[in-house]
Amino acid sequence: MALNYIWIGFFIVGFIAALAQWLFFGDTEVFKRIMDGTFDSARVGVMEIALPLAGVMTLWLGIMNIGEKAGAIDWLAKIIAPFFQRIFPGVPKDHPANGHMVMNFSANLLGLDNAATPFGLKAMESLQTLNPNKDEASDAQIMFLVLHTSGLTLIPLAIMAQRAVLGAADPSDIFIPCMIATYVATMVGLVAVAIRQRINLLNRVVMGWLGGITGFIIFLVWYLSQCLTRTELEVFSKLTANLLLFSIIIAFLVGGMRKKVNVYEAFIEGAKGGITTSITIMPYLVGMLVAIGVLRNSGVLGMIVSGFTWFFTQLGINTDFTAALPTALMKPLSGSGSRAMMVDAMKTYGPDSFVGRLSCIFQGSADTTFYIVALYFGSVGIRKTRYAISLGLLADLAGVIAAIFVAYLFFH
Repeated sequence: MALNYIWIGFFIVGFIAALAQWLFFGDTEVFKRIMDGTFDSARVGVMEIALPLAGVMTLWLGIMNIGEKAGAIDWLAKIIAPFFQRIFPGVPKDHPANGHMVMNFSANLLGLDNAATPFGLKAMESLQTLNPNKDEASDAQIMFLVLHTSGLTLIPLAIMAQRAVLGAADPSDIFIPCMIATYVATMVGLVAVAIRQRINLLNRVVMGWLGGITGFIIFLVWYLSQCLTRTELEVFSKLTANLLLFSIIIAFLVGGMRKKVNVYEAFIEGAKGGITTSITIMPYLVGMLVAIGVLRNSGVLGMIVSGFTWFFTQLGINTDFTAALPTALMKPLSGSGSRAMMVDAMKTYGPDSFVGRLSCIFQGSADTTFYIVALYFGSVGIRKTRYAISLGLLADLAGVIAAIFVAYLFFH
C-alpha cells in the first residue's frame, strides 16, 4: 500500500505545484512541460530501459544458468553462507539466492551496472521462491533491496569520466568522498533493517565479516589514492572491473565443461527468460517513471531547494551545499535525472567548484530507491513493499548527510 500512496502523491503534489506556478508566477507552460514529460517518460521506460535491458538480461541470465549448472553459484553461496545466514536468517545456507546476491553486490561494488541488474533480478527471483506470501516483500527481500539501494561502489568510474569530459583538473578527487558517503549509507541501511527485523549484528561472525570488508575498503582507498596517479587510477578501475567480469564468464564456461554440461544449451535455456522478465517489468517502470517525471517537471524539487535554503539561512548555517541538493533529491527517483542534475551543476558552477564536486558525491553516495523498488519488486509481482521504501530512503538520507560532511571536510 505504501507504494500506492507514494505513486498517487507524486501526481497530486505535482498538480498542486503546477497550479501554484501558473496562478502565482504566471507560468503558462508548466502543464505542457508536465504532459510532454509524461509521454517522454513512458517512451524512455520502454525504449531506453526495458527493451535494452532485454538484451542484457538475455545475455546474463544465460551466463548465470551456466554458472548454476557448473556449481559456481552454489560454491559462492557456501563461502558467504556464515555471514549471510546471520543477516538473511530466512534463507537456507545452501540456497542459490546467496550466490546470486553475492554476484549482484560484487557487480555493484565494481560499478558494473549492466551486470548488476540481471544478477539482482535473478537474486530477487530466487528469494521469491522462499517467500510464503507472493505479493508481499519478505524480510530477506527487504534486506537485499535496502543494501542494494545504498549503492555501495568502490570506484565511481562513470562520475569520474563525466568530470574528465567537463574539464575537471583532477576527475578522481571525489573518489574517497564518494567511497565514504556510500559506505555510510550501506552501514545505516544494514543496521536499520537489522533493528527492524531484530537481527543481532553483534556476534563474532558478522563483526568479523564487517571488520574484514571495512579493512579491505580502507586499504584499497589508501592504496588507490596514495600509490596511483590519476591516469593509473582510471586505468586500474577500467581494467580490474572488466577483467573480473570477463573472468567470471570464463570461469563459468570452464566449470560447465568440467561438469560435462552442454554449455551452449544451458546458455539458451537461461537466456529465454530475458525477454519475459523485461516485458513483466515494463508496466512497473512506465508507471514509476511517469510519476517521477510529473514531480520533476512541475517544479517541486526547485521549491524544496528554496525552502531548504531559507530554513538553513534562518539558522545561520552555511548554505553553499543547497545549490547541489537537486542531485540529491533526484537520486532516489531517477538515475538519469540525477545524472542530468549533476552535469548541470558542474556546467553552471564548474566541475572543480564546491557545488560541482558535492553534486558528484551525491550522485555516488546512494542508488535510485524508487526505480529499484519498481524494477525488482515488479519483476516478481510484489505489490506490498512493507517498510522497504522507508528504510531505503533512510539509507539514502544517511548518504546525503555524509556527502555534505565529507564535501565540507575535503573541498570547502
